Amino acid sequence: MGEAAIVIVLLLACLVALVLVLLARREADVVRRRATEDVASIRTEASALLADAQRREERVVELEKDVAGERRDARAALEQARARAAEAEADRAEAARVRREAEAEVASALEAMSGLSSEEARAEQVRLATELATHDAAAAVRRIEARARKVAEERARRVVATAVQRVAGPTSAQSVVTVVKLPAEEMKGRVIGKEGRNIRSFEALTGVNVIVDDTADSVTLSSFDAERREVAAATLEALLADGRIHPQRIEIAYAEALAGADDRADAAGHDAAEQAGVRGLHPELVRTLGRLRLRTSYGQNVLAHLVESAQIAGLMAAEIGADEHVARRAALLHDLGKALTAELGGTHALVGADLARRLGESPVVVNAIAAHHDEVPLESVEAVLVQAADACSAARPGARREELDQYIERMDSLERLVVAHDGVRRAVAMAAGREVRVVVEPDVVDDRALPGLATDIARQIEKDLSYPGEITVTVVRELRASATAG
Repeated sequence: MGEAAIVIVLLLACLVALVLVLLARREADVVRRRATEDVASIRTEASALLADAQRREERVVELEKDVAGERRDARAALEQARARAAEAEADRAEAARVRREAEAEVASALEAMSGLSSEEARAEQVRLATELATHDAAAAVRRIEARARKVAEERARRVVATAVQRVAGPTSAQSVVTVVKLPAEEMKGRVIGKEGRNIRSFEALTGVNVIVDDTADSVTLSSFDAERREVAAATLEALLADGRIHPQRIEIAYAEALAGADDRADAAGHDAAEQAGVRGLHPELVRTLGRLRLRTSYGQNVLAHLVESAQIAGLMAAEIGADEHVARRAALLHDLGKALTAELGGTHALVGADLARRLGESPVVVNAIAAHHDEVPLESVEAVLVQAADACSAARPGARREELDQYIERMDSLERLVVAHDGVRRAVAMAAGREVRVVVEPDVVDDRALPGLATDIARQIEKDLSYPGEITVTVVRELRASATAG
């Protein structure tokens, strides 16, 4: 029994081994079949790739043949182009030779007809071209200058008109009398005194004439000395405020009025700075300004002129976008030196500029003061505005006056200076000396020389004459021709 079991087990083991062998063979067959199929597929793909590579190689060969053909065509085209270029160069050289021959023939013909050589004809052509270009350039310059002058004059006229119309100033020149109001009509008798002793004492002490007329509420003080009139007015006002008027009291009031001159100068300087809208002035500048309340220029009060100039300069600066504060400050101080010219040498512009520099004013203000009569170059827009404001205040109607003899002498001097220029036939001063009409000889001065002559005359007037405001120079050239028919 035991052996039979063993045999059975062995048989079963053999069967299992046989089954495993069969299964292994089957799997081997499957693997072999798959491998065979893969190899066949790979061979098929390799055959296809080989065929494609052969086709590509054939295409490359064909392309090489095409490129070789195109290269041959390009070489042929290049050779043809070179040949044509050589032909064109030959044609160009031939054309140049023909043109030179033609130009030579034309030059010879022109020389024969004109009697001039080619060099002379070329020089004449250059001269004519230069003359024509010069004439055209001068005409263009005149047109540009006229257009620029017109635009500038319109803008300047608008700015000045806008500024001046906003300034309300006195329209008459300063007189030589001062009117003192009386608080009551009976004060007139006290001013006269018993048998006129108060007036005699007052006039002898102050050097001022006292005019008592039919006017009930005022007394007139007359004197050509502005300082005397001011001291006399201060004395009389103090007497009227006190009510006691007699020779001894007049002497006391006069002494007090003399002692208060600096205070009045300070007050006048502060008032002027306030009216002009200028702040932060040095005390010495304020007092020097106040001293100008007693100075006149052609009858115009200098301090009032400075205030008016500062207002005009500030308005013009605001119109054009400049520094309004600097323009006002420089215009208020531009005639500062007139209070010091009796003490220091030099022109009032330079003396005033030096004082302003020493007292800490800015370089722009100092330059505007020194340059307002063109003694030094202008360095800022504000300096130009100071000049314009000075001219506007001084030249407006009623601001200044002149004696008749001085006026006539100035007109004659102006005309004589203008007539002294070459080519000037006649000069006429017009508009109270504000304009000069200059008539020139048409055979001596041509149209192109007119602007230069006008500029030369204006510069000569600026150099040799002293005058208020501005003088316009107008040069006229008139050519007339006449004939008589018999």
